[in-house]
Amino acid sequence: MNLHAPTTTRTAAEAALIDGFADRISDLPGDADVTVRRDEALEQLKAGLPTRRVEAWHYTDLRRLLSSVPAHKLETDAQAVAPLIDRALVLPVVNGVAANPTAIEGVSVSRLADRLIDGDLTQRLAAAGPDDTVGAINAAFVSDGYWLEIAENAELERALELQNVHSGGQVHSRFAVKAGAGSKSTIVERQTGTDDVLVSSVSHLDVGDGAEVLWIVLQEQPEAASHLAQFTASIGKDAKLTVFIMNSGGKLVRQEVRVVATGEGSEFRLRGINLLAGETHCDVTMVLDHLAPSTYSTETVRNVVTGKANGVFQGQIRVARDAQKTDAKMACNTLLLSDEGGFSAKPELEIFADDVACGHGATVTEIEADHLFYLMARGIDEKTARGLLVKAFLAEVIEELEDEAVIEALEEKLAAWFAAHG
Repeated sequence: MNLHAPTTTRTAAEAALIDGFADRISDLPGDADVTVRRDEALEQLKAGLPTRRVEAWHYTDLRRLLSSVPAHKLETDAQAVAPLIDRALVLPVVNGVAANPTAIEGVSVSRLADRLIDGDLTQRLAAAGPDDTVGAINAAFVSDGYWLEIAENAELERALELQNVHSGGQVHSRFAVKAGAGSKSTIVERQTGTDDVLVSSVSHLDVGDGAEVLWIVLQEQPEAASHLAQFTASIGKDAKLTVFIMNSGGKLVRQEVRVVATGEGSEFRLRGINLLAGETHCDVTMVLDHLAPSTYSTETVRNVVTGKANGVFQGQIRVARDAQKTDAKMACNTLLLSDEGGFSAKPELEIFADDVACGHGATVTEIEADHLFYLMARGIDEKTARGLLVKAFLAEVIEELEDEAVIEALEEKLAAWFAAHG
C-alpha cells in the first residue's frame, strides 16, 4: 500500500520546502513549461513526504528522518575541490551555480540553467511516479548543473568530473549526459561540501549503441548533511555501463539508481561501497529493467557499518517478457563492526521471461575471530588487523574497475575514512 502522510499537520521540513518554493520561484531559471513542471512537483510535495507506509520508502521514513530543512544561502564561499583522478577535467557547480564551461574536445558542454530557460529539460522534470520524492524536490528547486553530449566514437583520454560543491544551506543541481554511439568515457560525479545542507542531485545518462561508460559517484558529504540523489540511465544496443558508488558521509542519504536496458546485448554493472559510521542512515535503492533480449547485469554492494549507523539496500530487477536470455545477478554483503549498527537488505526479482538466468543473495556477518587471531598472532596489533580485514572485504569491488588511477584514488579515500572511523 502506497499512502503518503496526511497534509493536515505538516512537519517543519515539509513546511520549509513548501514555503521556500514561494520565496525561490522568481529566482529559478526556466520557461513557462518548466514553471508548470515546478508547480507540479510542488503539488506532489504538498501531499507529504513519504513514510514507512510507502513501499519504496519502507526502510527510510523520510517524513521522520528529514527533521528540518536549512534556509537557502546566497553566499558563494565554496570552491571547487581537487579532482579525484589526476588530470580529470573538472566541471564544478558551486552552491548551485555552474561555472561557464570551457571547450572540451569531443564533448559539447552547456550550463543546465540555459537549458531550463530554453525549455529543453521540460520532459526530464516530470516525476517518475507518486513515490518519486527525490525527483520532485529536485524538479521544484533545481537551479543549475551541466548538459553534456559526447560525440559519436569519441574516446575521451581524460576523465570528466562533475562536482557539486556547497558551503551549506540548500543545493539542488542536475547533470544530463548523452554518450554518443561508439564513444568511451569515464565520468566522476562528486558530491561534497561543508556545513549543514540539504542536497538534491539528479543525474541522467543516455548510453548510445556500442558506447562504454564508467560512472563513479563519490558522496562525501559532511556529518550533518541530508543528501537525496538519483541516477537514471538508458543503455543502448551492445553498450556497456559500469556504475560505481561510494557513500562515506552524510547524516541522511538516499541514493536511487534507475536503469533501463533497452538495447539487445547491453551490459550493466553496479558496484557499491557504503562506509557507515556515527548515526548515519544511508539508503541505496536500485530498480533495473531488462527490456531487450540477451542483456547482462551484475550488482555487488559491500557495506561496512560501525557506531549507531544504519544502512539499506533495496535492489529490484525486472525482466520483461521480450527480454529472453537475460543474465542478471545481484549480491549485497554487509560487515557489522558494532552491536548498535544495523543493515537491511531487500533484493527482488520480477521475471516475465522464461529463458533467463537470474539470482540474488544477501549476507550479514562480523569479522571472523579466527582471521583476527591469525593476524594478531603474527605481531599485528588488533586495530591494524581489523583494518586489513575490512579493506580485504572491500578491495575486490574496487579492483574490478581495472583502471589503476581510479583504483588508487578510491583506495586513498578508503584509507582516509578508516583513519577517521577505524
